[in-house]
Amino acid sequence: MEASLNLPNPPPQPNLDHIKRKLIQHNINPTPKILHNIRKKELQKSNRRLAKQTPPPLNNTQISEESYFQTIKSEYNQFTNKKLVGRPWESLERLRLRELASGNDEYGGEKLNPQHLRELSDIIECDRDKFSWLLDNDVEFEVEEEEEDGKKWAPRKRSEAEAIKFLTDRLSATDLSVKDWKFNRMMRYSGLEFTEGQMLKIVAGLGSRGKWRHAMSVVEWVYNSKEHKHYKSRFVYTKLLTVLGRARKPREALRVFNLMRGDAYIYPDMAAFHSMAVTLGQSGCLKELINVIESMKEKPKKIKNMRSKNWDPVLQPDIVIFNAVINACVPTRQWKGVSWVFQQLRKNGLRPNGASFGLAMEVMLQSGKYELVHELFNKIKRSGEALKALTYKVLVKAFWQEGKVNEAIQAVRDMERRGIVGTASVYYELARCLCFYGRWQEAIMEIKKLKKLRPTRPLAVTFTGMILSSMDGGHVQDCLSIFEHSKTLVSPDIGITNAMLKVYGRNDMFSKAKELFEEAKVKNLGSETSIDDQYSSLKPDAYTFGSMLEASASALQWEYFEYVYKEMVLCGNQLDQKKHSVLLVEASRAGKWHLLQHAIDTILEAGEIPPVSFFTEMVCQATAHCDYEKAVSIINTMAHASFQVSFQEWIDLFEMNGDRIFQGNLIELQKTLLNHDLVHEATVLNLSRALQFICGSFEDSLNSTASENIIGSNLGGNLKILESDSIYRVNDESVDSDLEKVPSLSNSSPDGDAMALVTQSVKHFDYDLASNILESDSDDQEFEFIEHLGRHSDSDEFNFDVMMPSSEIDDDSYDYGVPSALEILETWKQMR
Repeated sequence: MEASLNLPNPPPQPNLDHIKRKLIQHNINPTPKILHNIRKKELQKSNRRLAKQTPPPLNNTQISEESYFQTIKSEYNQFTNKKLVGRPWESLERLRLRELASGNDEYGGEKLNPQHLRELSDIIECDRDKFSWLLDNDVEFEVEEEEEDGKKWAPRKRSEAEAIKFLTDRLSATDLSVKDWKFNRMMRYSGLEFTEGQMLKIVAGLGSRGKWRHAMSVVEWVYNSKEHKHYKSRFVYTKLLTVLGRARKPREALRVFNLMRGDAYIYPDMAAFHSMAVTLGQSGCLKELINVIESMKEKPKKIKNMRSKNWDPVLQPDIVIFNAVINACVPTRQWKGVSWVFQQLRKNGLRPNGASFGLAMEVMLQSGKYELVHELFNKIKRSGEALKALTYKVLVKAFWQEGKVNEAIQAVRDMERRGIVGTASVYYELARCLCFYGRWQEAIMEIKKLKKLRPTRPLAVTFTGMILSSMDGGHVQDCLSIFEHSKTLVSPDIGITNAMLKVYGRNDMFSKAKELFEEAKVKNLGSETSIDDQYSSLKPDAYTFGSMLEASASALQWEYFEYVYKEMVLCGNQLDQKKHSVLLVEASRAGKWHLLQHAIDTILEAGEIPPVSFFTEMVCQATAHCDYEKAVSIINTMAHASFQVSFQEWIDLFEMNGDRIFQGNLIELQKTLLNHDLVHEATVLNLSRALQFICGSFEDSLNSTASENIIGSNLGGNLKILESDSIYRVNDESVDSDLEKVPSLSNSSPDGDAMALVTQSVKHFDYDLASNILESDSDDQEFEFIEHLGRHSDSDEFNFDVMMPSSEIDDDSYDYGVPSALEILETWKQMR
């Protein structure tokens, strides 16, 4: 049975004869290829015409299929237009469980108390560093949306200058490094291409803010990335050298410079050599600077990205490089290097300029070669170089050191006659010179000239220098006169206050120092000066509290010393360990031991190690108060520190504190040490030796006194024992033979009278004689002492196994590292 199909009519075929005639009319040869293409085009035109015509009516089957398709299409559109939430392939039970676990529901209970929120805000603000993770905003660039007429539009794209400023501001507000992922994201989302010009602006902007670390991180990140590693710029690295030079970072600058010398693309030019030389010269790195000069004259042997074999980057040093060498000789006082530089200048055909002579004079001044300073000054005059005010400043300082005050005044007058506009530093040095030699009235006349120059520093700085100079010269009354005169010209300044506190403290004027300190506390924090329109602050700083602590300690005013220390802590100032550690030790001996305790806790919490004098004083305090357990804990803590206390230092310590530590205390301390597990370190061993030496010699002294029934000077008895007993003869005998004769202290039990005699005889013990006898044995045989102690087993010998467990002796205790300050702090807290 044949099926009836309703097929569309075929399109009409084009008339080839008609096409041939048209081609011939247009002088075209009707080739088969041309006819085939034209026929094809005509068929496409006819198909497009048929498509535009109305379609033929559909049959029942086609209509049902079309309706089914439209139904499915509408359902799909409805499904895709809905917003999908969650994961459709998961069950509803799992979805409900995730919602309960997430806890994203808002708080629906009572309203929060705003007072509690304010208290929480105050707590967070007080410890902002501790809660920085909570307050730190995300470093990503926020994409803000602009809304207009109810529609949201994309924000305006930042210009190049705005993007650079935005990036430098965000980097300056953080402490990120290259290894931090936030730094990486910030650089990528900045929207910059990091071209040479952009990099120069970024590095310069960070350098102006003092963020040299960030500048190094930006250059490292950009030129280590795959997109920019082949586009390194010599000028960017030179700008980075300049930033590091201004920050006084010669080591970092030298690393960057060596990196440039290893790559031909960024090999340093003369500008880079100038920047590196000036940086090293200002830092006094003379040896490194000479190496840089030698590298200028040599072609690098191994270098990346060599352009051609004929590439020659050799350069010759110029006057700027040689002046940097002279500048490097100033802090090192290498005055012979100046003659070498002038010889090199002659060899290279260069002529020294005024800066060369000025720096050479500064080198001679620092080296104490004052006659050479004057000789160089005369050379400047003969060479025709223009004299500058800084040259006269060096000349004035040279006359000051020589004690030629009139010549210094004449030099400044000669400068004024020549029409040279002097700087404020010239008159400042002359005023200090006059005050040093007691001529402060003439110095005031120089101050009037200084004010006309509009100095960059406040006038109070000048008066501070004058007061300190008068104090160094021994003119205390002049200091008081200058201080009174300064009140008529400038408002009170903390620098002047600190100088006067130092003057009062060193000249037994505690009452005036106390009055000035209290006055500085109650006055306003800042005030405007009356003449030079500068602002001065009277807020006490670390130097103020330090000077007042020194004044209180020198006057033995320990109650006020405690008051000043508490004020210093409340103001957030830290104690200078190098200057004031001795003061705290003296205060502890005067009964203010809790101040020393607080200082140790503060230093340990800061991650630092307290000085050895703090630990030894705490040991003495604990021993004097018969708290031997605490003393042992402190000794164990000391053993973990990086310093060591020698045998002689322990002997000197007990001698110095003989007025509060008696012989009975030392005996009990030794017994406590024998009953505890101690750290196997040199400090503990030296203490044990010192206690054994002192207590053993006193025990022998008691026995000899009881047998001979002689009550007299203990010094003679000690000398007799030291002469007769072979234990203290260490000239030719080994440590083993000496230790075998040490009497055991643990088995001895003196009676009451003997103990009383022991307690009273500590003041008469000859520590100097004992220290002189064992001076050679204290350091050379320190570790031999450790080895020999393990071999003694007699009851009459010093048994080190009681102090150190066998497990600790067998282990290699010298291989473990020194604990950190945090570990020592934990031990210290447990001890307390």
